[in-house]
Amino acid sequence: MAQANHGEHPAATVLDNLRYQHDWTDLQILTHSPVDNSPLPRPLISGLPPRRLYLHPDDQIEIIKSHPNPLERIPDTPVIEWVLPTYLAEKWTLRSFASVFDSMPPQASTSPDRAKRILLAAVHDDSTVVYYFMHDGIVKPRQN
Repeated sequence: MAQANHGEHPAATVLDNLRYQHDWTDLQILTHSPVDNSPLPRPLISGLPPRRLYLHPDDQIEIIKSHPNPLERIPDTPVIEWVLPTYLAEKWTLRSFASVFDSMPPQASTSPDRAKRILLAAVHDDSTVVYYFMHDGIVKPRQN
């Protein structure tokens, strides 16, 4: 993993990308955990996307079962997402990813034992940003 101050520049680049290219709101760069105010291993971004980015398969089933009219559109209320800004060329280990997941607050979910998830933002040298979902543990695949 890179030096401690290596995460500051990609955080600003990713924050701008989320705000101006993807219309996220309530964006903030966090350097300390909102749970216990301890320093984070890397700066994280929290924000609200314009629509829900991911729906856990168990939550998807519950929403479909509880929705009264199957022909109506299912509500798509966005939730706060956590983003880990990195450079594409950085070398990460499972231990360094685990330290990031350990420093995060629990996910807002119907199930308290649900695996945490983060949006990994990889910034290339030309400022292109690519996003990948990462889960802390094994998650069953979505039903399409």
